[in-house]
Amino acid sequence: MTRDVELKLRETLLAEADRLAVVEDPWPRFAQREGAHRRARRIRVGVVAGFLAAAVGVQTNLIPLPGWFPGIAIASSPSPLADGPTRGSLATDRAWLDGLRQQVKDQEDPEGWWRITDRGAIRIVYAGDVPGYRVALVLVPLRLGFITSAQLIWFSGLPGAGPEQMEQGGNEGADTAVTTWMEGESKGGGVAVVVGPAGSTVTISSFAGYSPTGVVERHQIDSSVGAGVGVASVPASTVAPALTARVTNGATVIHDGPVYGGWSGLYDASATQTVNEMLTTAVRDARGPVIDRAILTQFVEFALGNSHLLPRDTAIRVRWSGSVNDKPAVLFTIQPKGGGVLAYAMHGDIMGWRTDLRLLLPAHGVEQRPIAWRMRAEGKDAQTDRVLVVAPPGAATATVSAGDGAPIPVTLDASGFGTTTIAPNQPATVTAHAADGTTLASTPIPAFEGNSGGLPGDTPNTRVTN
Repeated sequence: MTRDVELKLRETLLAEADRLAVVEDPWPRFAQREGAHRRARRIRVGVVAGFLAAAVGVQTNLIPLPGWFPGIAIASSPSPLADGPTRGSLATDRAWLDGLRQQVKDQEDPEGWWRITDRGAIRIVYAGDVPGYRVALVLVPLRLGFITSAQLIWFSGLPGAGPEQMEQGGNEGADTAVTTWMEGESKGGGVAVVVGPAGSTVTISSFAGYSPTGVVERHQIDSSVGAGVGVASVPASTVAPALTARVTNGATVIHDGPVYGGWSGLYDASATQTVNEMLTTAVRDARGPVIDRAILTQFVEFALGNSHLLPRDTAIRVRWSGSVNDKPAVLFTIQPKGGGVLAYAMHGDIMGWRTDLRLLLPAHGVEQRPIAWRMRAEGKDAQTDRVLVVAPPGAATATVSAGDGAPIPVTLDASGFGTTTIAPNQPATVTAHAADGTTLASTPIPAFEGNSGGLPGDTPNTRVTN
């Protein structure tokens, strides 16, 4: 190839190369665009995180909201107790009432602090001197972040206590129609206060025993017509008093239930010894595997306290013991002298247990009665269709009748124990039969107990009267 030809070819190739579209390296532009995107994302995330942090701070009251900022109210209705002026002997002592408003504290909650929104809006529902105490009931508006609510809070102190000497105690939701307070001790007695809506009638009664017919007996200790407040002195007792309050407005019953409160000085070391001695006799005719004595003692002591009975005044009998959900279980009865019979079914151990049955029965014929109870899911409140049955001595078979259905046989083991299933909301009866088919006795199977705060026998689900 001559030099002229070579030069011509080089010029041609260079000219052609200049016309070609060479692809640019993409990385520099990608890196530049991605950097811009990252900066934008950081800005957005920062804004969102800042908003969330602020929201969390507001919701937990770490960052206060201005008082004018609207909240989400969770109270279902205005307090039924807030109508009318303050009630009680201190109702006209404005200086004392204003001083008490300053003593109200914010309420701590696992989610944060409920802050008082406006001390001027605090309502003192009741304030007065009662035997041995000065007591006040206060309606307090509160706020947790965006949520607003109100609480009824009890305060108590010694007679004549100044506002700064009053101790803030228990609280309830503002929509509570009736609230109760009780304080006392086993040697000196105490007092109970019940506050209902203005104009209502309040009657306070004290537990007097379990009748042989299977009824809780009570006697009235205070009645206040039209004032909406009841105050009752409570005698000294080594058993916590089981008071009830009935609040009415004309023929309308607003409330009928226990009076809750504190009662100190109840522990008696000798009671455990008494129970231990009684259990030697109580287990003599028990059916089923022997239950650990310490566990049984724990169960019986709980039942005595729950039924407000002293061991020395009762007869205890273990009807059956065995295992439920792989835990020690027992069915036993407690009978006060000359009274009805209380049946308790429990399972668990020293560290924890569940009361599966509390039932007040008439004394007559109780030895021949089969007893059955419904079971909740282990460790939960969920109702199941599982029913446990204990037949009396001498029973060869047992049946369960649910609703209008035919009797269903229940297979019993050597201890007279068996299981079956019944829909949780279906009424049912258990019947025990002798070997020749003769009916020994029948007992309704109680529905699930919805509120275990009162005495056994106080509600239809905890008593049998036939």
